[in-house]
Amino acid sequence: MQLRGKQKRFLRAEANHLQPLFSVGKNGLTPAWLAQLDGALDKRELIKVSILQNADETTSEVKEFIESQSTIQVVQTIGRVLVLFKVSDLPENRDLSTQVEKI
Repeated sequence: MQLRGKQKRFLRAEANHLQPLFSVGKNGLTPAWLAQLDGALDKRELIKVSILQNADETTSEVKEFIESQSTIQVVQTIGRVLVLFKVSDLPENRDLSTQVEKI
């Protein structure tokens, strides 16, 4: 699902109270890290990822890697924090995506 402006605005508001669950450190971006991220998004649909100070990657490199290697969408970047959204593969976990579709 390609997100429109109002949908992104809704997701940003929903992510406001969230704390980052994943971080990118000196180990960098790996397929295993992306698989864990994908699994977490199947449960929650909306998470935050922080990029640590000792990471070699920039925010734009992390965003490019995530969007090119998966179906995860970057909703917002705030400094070194990314807000990510993906429609869950499990129908019972699609609470947020059903609300987004109605917008």
